[in-house]
Amino acid sequence: MNSQLRFDSVDALRGMTVAAMLLVNNPGDWGHVYAPLLHSEWHGCTPTDLVFPFFLFIVGVSIALGIVPRVEAGADLAALRRGVLLRAAKIIGLGLALHVLAFLLLDMAWFRPWGVLQRIGVCFGVVGLLALVTGARAQWLLIASILLGYWGLLSAGGSFEPWINLASRIDTALLGPMAYQFDPATGLGHDPEGLLSTLPAIATTLLGLRAGEWLRRGELKRLVYAGCIALLAGYAWSLVFPFNKNLWTSSFVLWTAGWAMLAMAACHVLIDRRRWPAIGRSFGVNAIAAYVGSSVMVYVFAGLGWWEPIYRIGFADWMTPRFGPYLPSLLFAVAFVTFWWAIVRWMDRRGWIVKV
Repeated sequence: MNSQLRFDSVDALRGMTVAAMLLVNNPGDWGHVYAPLLHSEWHGCTPTDLVFPFFLFIVGVSIALGIVPRVEAGADLAALRRGVLLRAAKIIGLGLALHVLAFLLLDMAWFRPWGVLQRIGVCFGVVGLLALVTGARAQWLLIASILLGYWGLLSAGGSFEPWINLASRIDTALLGPMAYQFDPATGLGHDPEGLLSTLPAIATTLLGLRAGEWLRRGELKRLVYAGCIALLAGYAWSLVFPFNKNLWTSSFVLWTAGWAMLAMAACHVLIDRRRWPAIGRSFGVNAIAAYVGSSVMVYVFAGLGWWEPIYRIGFADWMTPRFGPYLPSLLFAVAFVTFWWAIVRWMDRRGWIVKV
C-alpha cells in the first residue's frame, strides 16, 4: 500500500480548482461573461458548476491522505478529533469573518451567515470525524442513504423549482432576509450554501474520501471505473432529479464526483507517475489563504470604490471598442488570477504555507 501522505497531483488539482474559483467569481463586468463561466440559473450543469464540488471532493481526498493514515498508525483518536474540530471551527470562523467584512464594507442590508467557507468547514468537520470511526462499508452506506434520503425529502417537498422547494423553504424559515437571495415581495428566500443542501455536499466529500483511499492504495483502475459509473448513474438520475448546484441534487453529486474522479486519475498519471509539472501546486498548498486573501482584496477595493475604475481604465475603456465587452471582462478575471498566482508562487518558493 502506498503510504505517501502528499501527492503533487492532489495539490495541483486543488490549486487549479482555487484558480478557477477566482476566475469565475471575479469578472470585470457581470453583465458580460461568457456562458461557460457562469453558473446555471437553476437546473443544469455548466463547467463553472463543477468548481465548488471539485473542491469539496478534494477535501475528502485530503482527509484520506492526511487523517486516515494516522488512524491506521494508532494515533490518539481524541487528539485527532480535537484537531478536526479545531480546523473546522477555524474555517467556519474565517467564512463568518469574511461575511462580516463584506457586510461592513459593501453596505449590505443584512449579514449572511452561510457561505462557501462555512460549507467547507462543516463538510471537513463531519467527514473528518467519520473517517476516525467508520470504515469503507459504513461510508458507502452513508453516501447512499444521504443521496436517496435527500431525493426523498425534496420530492416529498412537492417541487424542485426556485423559491418553493423544501431546501429554499427551510432557508427562508431559518434565515429570512439573511439568505443569499430574498424577495421581500413574496417573503421567499434561498441560499445556495443553505442548511439542507449541505447534506448532499457532505456526500460529495465522502466520495472524495473513498477516492482518496483508492489513490493512496494505488488502485487507479478502480478510481477510473468508479468515475465512469458515477457519471452514468448521475446522468440517469438527472432524468428524474435534475442536475442543480443550488440544491446540490443527488444527481449533481454523482455527476460532479465522476468528473472529479477522472480528473484526479488523469492528474495522478501525468504528475505523479510521468512527472509532468504540477501546474497549480502553489495555489493548492495555500488554497484557503488564496481564497481568503483574494476575497478581502475584492471587498476592500469595492468598498473604497476602486474596483470599477480599475476595470474601466485598465481594461474596458480601450478594449471594448476593439473587441467588444466580453473579452475585457474575461481578461480582468485572468489578470486577477495571475496577480494571486504571483503571490502564492512567491510564498511557495519561500516555503510559506498558511495552515488553518
